[in-house]
Amino acid sequence: MKSLKLIGLALGASFALSASAFAQDVTVAVAGPMTGGESAFGRQMKNGAEMAVADINAAGGVNGKKLALSVEDDACDPKQARSIAEKIAGAKIPFVAGHYCSSSSIPASEAYADGNVLQITPASTNPLFTERKLWNVARVCGRDDQQGLIAAQYIAKNYKGKNIAILNDKTTYGKGLADETKKALNKAGVTEKMYESYNKGDKDFNAIVSRLKRDNIDLVYVGGYHQESGLILRQMRDQGLKTVLMAGDALADKEYASITGPAGEGTLFTFGPDPRNKPTAKKIVEAFKAKNIDPEGYTLYTYAAMQVWSQAAKKAGTTDAKKVMAAMKAGKWDTVIGPVEYDAKGDIKQIDYVVYKWDAKGGYAEINPKGS
Repeated sequence: MKSLKLIGLALGASFALSASAFAQDVTVAVAGPMTGGESAFGRQMKNGAEMAVADINAAGGVNGKKLALSVEDDACDPKQARSIAEKIAGAKIPFVAGHYCSSSSIPASEAYADGNVLQITPASTNPLFTERKLWNVARVCGRDDQQGLIAAQYIAKNYKGKNIAILNDKTTYGKGLADETKKALNKAGVTEKMYESYNKGDKDFNAIVSRLKRDNIDLVYVGGYHQESGLILRQMRDQGLKTVLMAGDALADKEYASITGPAGEGTLFTFGPDPRNKPTAKKIVEAFKAKNIDPEGYTLYTYAAMQVWSQAAKKAGTTDAKKVMAAMKAGKWDTVIGPVEYDAKGDIKQIDYVVYKWDAKGGYAEINPKGS
């Protein structure tokens, strides 16, 4: 009986030590569309976050503690995003890399602010995210008023005197990007011949395509996500239209090519300079490829968000969100996407959108590296 009691005490002590060691981990989160129409981008974010956490831990962790990762699914739904944010705040998680959709990041940010959670979005580009004077928000990507300007400059230069149409999907991201592009186009002296909206999730675009055909549209700019953009492109080609489709960064995933097939050749979109090609990313890209993962789109941006937070937390000597944010805005951080430095709002100072073109083989490449 005595030996059994001793064994029990030993086991109890072992479990207590194990629990104690686990309790010393710092949990961080990545939140995005792990399911739903934009799950390809949720997968990018998850891949980036997992690799970053593994690499940070391999290098000794943060302030003597290892990181544990919580992966949260918002399905790009604003209500689900708010619920996740409240859950993360309630768990006293100090940092989240997320979300993907601006319509998720914006409502979630308020719950994070109330719950003392620092939020860095790798992908939400709507200007409103950083324009509300919240203390806890930042991003490692650019803004729609920046990428809309680049799209407009490209259209004005290469489609001067042509018929232009602008579509949007009524979402915070899609309409915001379409409106910024329209504003910049109009300022450049280009007036669109057609401005129309549709609903995210729509499958039948034949009525819109018929209007594009009637108005002899040479280029249609789509403020929306890759699923609908791909269907619009296919239905244009089905009706014999050779109209060029251009969109924003939501086309930066090979799933777009799987929707369009070879018909996607010639599609244009704006995105930051491909971080996969940067010297700062070489080793990480090789590590991803060794795992049979192509770190496209927002994979490396999510990795960079984790890097910024971990470096700032080390500099601050704490994971307290407000102290880490103060350190973030005061410093310059070396990341896989290059040096990152912040303004007072939480926007990065270094951003330079470029235009990409899809080819017939399901790949894409920069066509104006200098934003020309």
